[in-house]
Amino acid sequence: MKYHVYAIGNALVDKEFEVTDEFLKSHNIEKGVMSLLDEDAHVELLQTLKDSFGLKKRAGGGSAANSIVAISQFGGKTFYACKVANDEQGSFYMKDLHAAGVDTRLKDVRCDGSTGKCMVMVTPDAERTMNTFLGITSDFSEAELHLDELKQAEYLYIEGYLVTSDISRAAAIKARKVAAENGVKTAMTFSDPSMVTYFSDGIKEIFADGVDLLFCNEEEALTFAETDDLDEAIATIAPKVGKLVITLGKKGASIITNGKKVDVPSEPVEAIDTNGAGDMFAGAFLYGITHGLSDEQAGRLANKAAAKVVSTFGARLDKEIHQQLLAEI
Repeated sequence: MKYHVYAIGNALVDKEFEVTDEFLKSHNIEKGVMSLLDEDAHVELLQTLKDSFGLKKRAGGGSAANSIVAISQFGGKTFYACKVANDEQGSFYMKDLHAAGVDTRLKDVRCDGSTGKCMVMVTPDAERTMNTFLGITSDFSEAELHLDELKQAEYLYIEGYLVTSDISRAAAIKARKVAAENGVKTAMTFSDPSMVTYFSDGIKEIFADGVDLLFCNEEEALTFAETDDLDEAIATIAPKVGKLVITLGKKGASIITNGKKVDVPSEPVEAIDTNGAGDMFAGAFLYGITHGLSDEQAGRLANKAAAKVVSTFGARLDKEIHQQLLAEI
């Protein structure tokens, strides 16, 4: 086994802004979810944000990428399959992943086009709202899977955002098939309530007859199970997965394995920016269960890491902070 986790997902350069609720309302931006934009709309909104608020931070992003970076920073061995263009943003993204210790084959697959970008808008209540131009990452396909690396992993981790592209969804389904044929366990995240709401058929296609590990938040679980009762949602989803992990915000998280439920309380924190909280939780949890931690210990580590990331601006933490968190478990 060469990798603890091999992940596939969108490659996006995050541009982060501190905005007001009034700004979101005046520009008809749906708060708290990820919305897709075409390139012209993205360029226009980006300029408006720069003029109105100024750029707070640029960083490598993407849901699964954030998780895979966290695993690597804790000390896990990771590989990320994604697609960036042969442009300045793509070079920035590749160097950012490699600096975090994540293996890729991006030098082999970069081509002409525009690297994906995401505008992350954070309001005073710490809620994050994202508008995304996928660019070349919408063409992430089976050609970028690098199956030899996948076959050497303990877990395949699939990002729910891939569902928005037919080509990328097909790649995720292919990766699942190869993983199953080679004894690699599959983990999946629903990524965002909008994915389960607006792309439910595609989510169910990737989910298929279930996965070994599923991450979702309460809203996503309720939407997927088509109920307003969390216990009913758990009863619907849990039998289809080996391990179900539901994040519950200030209420912590619930981990359900073979009918046994473990509740892990949240860490008290003053939230500044919720961007990346779910990604960090998933990364920390995956690190934990691939390094001998119990569900409860992995959940504690994940909650601590998520609390730390929401108390800072941005979706990632320095390596030293990861090691400090690990020492506390």
